[in-house]
Amino acid sequence: MTEADVIAMGRDAFSMILLLGGPVLGAAVTVGTGISRVQAVTQVHEQTLTFLPKLVVVGGTFVLASGWMLEQMVDYATDSFEQIRTIDSE
Repeated sequence: MTEADVIAMGRDAFSMILLLGGPVLGAAVTVGTGISRVQAVTQVHEQTLTFLPKLVVVGGTFVLASGWMLEQMVDYATDSFEQIRTIDSE
């Protein structure tokens, strides 16, 4: 295994982290920004108003995207094990 192979595997791992975390993080940021705007307009600054909607949206995003996320993780793991198997044969 060359240095380029190790760098490629690291890049693929980082890409997978961004791919799987992106939708959940994006949903949380979107809801957080919307709630912050509502709080700024109404002058109501209650901590539970920010936490509970984010919790619900992040949970819903996990539920909706879990099938796709699992498929991506299985494909990545299969490819990684395939690369590891070829290292042993070299």
